[in-house]
Amino acid sequence: MRLTTKGRFAVTAMIDLGLRQSNGPVTLAAISQRQQISLSYLEQLFGKLRRHELVESTRGPGGGYTLARSPAEITVADIITSVDEPIDATQCGGKENCLGGGERCMTHDLWAALNVRMVEFLDSVTLQKLVDDQLAKGLRIEDKPTLKRAISIMPVAKPMRMNVPNSVFALGNAFSKI
Repeated sequence: MRLTTKGRFAVTAMIDLGLRQSNGPVTLAAISQRQQISLSYLEQLFGKLRRHELVESTRGPGGGYTLARSPAEITVADIITSVDEPIDATQCGGKENCLGGGERCMTHDLWAALNVRMVEFLDSVTLQKLVDDQLAKGLRIEDKPTLKRAISIMPVAKPMRMNVPNSVFALGNAFSKI
């Protein structure tokens, strides 16, 4: 089985969301910044997670995403399968035609048994456990999201107000009165 970045990023983003949702909806931009995952990629993943009812979205200012269920009810298997990540180590995708023509390879049963174990394991790990593991490692959660803002070392110059005509025609009229 090969777990691609799609599954890895989905699990990582869900852990981030699980850690921070107590402060309200979490924006994908904040997750993107913290986890170094492309915002457009997160939008695609969260669209799938929302369709599978793992997350809920809130629109408008102060909006973002929250978990649709308790983190104790969401498993890693739920997350991975919701983003269309196959959990399959067989060469044939479980169709039992590894060699073509309906023939199975000699190791088909081995890989099929591995599939069962992988699903059992990923189904036994909850999002709550992953969140708790991060907190136990000493991860500190900020109260308010920190957004990087550009800080200029140059003083801000205030524009000078001048009483001058604002068009060519007003300028012509101003000169005609002189």
